[in-house]
Amino acid sequence: MVMEPLIITVAACGAELKPDDTPHLPITPAALGETAARCQEAGASIIHVHCRNDDGTNTSDVARFDAAYRAIRAASNLIVQFTTGGAIGMTAEERAGPLALRPEMGTLTCGTVNFGDEVFENSFPIMRGILAKMQQFGVRPELEIFDWGHLSNARRLEREGLLTFPQHADFVLGVPGGLDATVDHLAALVRELPPGCTWSVAGIGRAQLPMAVVAIAMGGHVRVGLEDNIYYSRGRLARNDELVARISRLAGELGRRVATPDQARALLGLGQSATV
Repeated sequence: MVMEPLIITVAACGAELKPDDTPHLPITPAALGETAARCQEAGASIIHVHCRNDDGTNTSDVARFDAAYRAIRAASNLIVQFTTGGAIGMTAEERAGPLALRPEMGTLTCGTVNFGDEVFENSFPIMRGILAKMQQFGVRPELEIFDWGHLSNARRLEREGLLTFPQHADFVLGVPGGLDATVDHLAALVRELPPGCTWSVAGIGRAQLPMAVVAIAMGGHVRVGLEDNIYYSRGRLARNDELVARISRLAGELGRRVATPDQARALLGLGQSATV
C-alpha cells in the first residue's frame, strides 16, 4: 500500500512552558520565524503558533500574532496554524481574536478537559463562537481531540450545521487529565473518524516519539515540538528542528515520504501557498 506523504506539524512553544524550562523556547516573533525556517528545512509542513510577550508570558494580542505571522511567512512556506486554545484563563474572545489575521488553519478543541490541576474549558458556546470566527475569516479548523467524547462533540457541531466533514483531526494523547497515550487508544480513535478525515497524533512528553512512530506506520500524520515535549533523549533538551528532523529521518527508514508544505496543502484541501 502506498501511503500519503507524511505531514509533520511543529508545535514550537505552546502556553505552558516557561523560559527557564528550556533555552530553546522561541519567544519573540523573530525567533518563531527562525524556528520556522529551520523546521521547514528539517521536514515540517505546518507550524502551530502560540505567542508570548518578551518576558515569556502568554498573549493573544493580535499585533503580536501579526508580527509572528509575518516573520514566519517571510522565513518559510509553512502552513501557519494559530492556536485558539490560547492559555488557561483567557476568554473565548481573546482566544479567537488572532483569527482575524486569516491564517490558513486554526485549532478547535472539541471539548472541556482536565489539564493537570486546571480545567481547559471548551463548552459548546465557546466552540460555536470560535467556529463562527473561523467561518467569518476563512480559517480551516483542525479538530483537537483530547478525550473520548470530543469526536462526539464534533459530530454534534456537524448536526448543528456548524462543521462539515471530512476534517483534519489531531489526537492529543497523554495530557494529565486527558486520554492516555497508548496504541490501543489511538487505533480506536482513528476507527471512529468520519470517512475521508485525515489525522495526526501529538504524544505528550515521553509519549511523543512512540506515538509518532505508530502514526507513521498507520498512515497518519505527526505533531512534534517543544509545546508537547522538551527532551530529545533522557536528560538532553531538544530543539524544535531536531524533533522534526528525527521524525523525517524515521519516516524515510519506514519508506514514507515527507510532505512539503504545498503537498500538505493539497492533502488538506487548503489550496495554494498563502501570503500575508
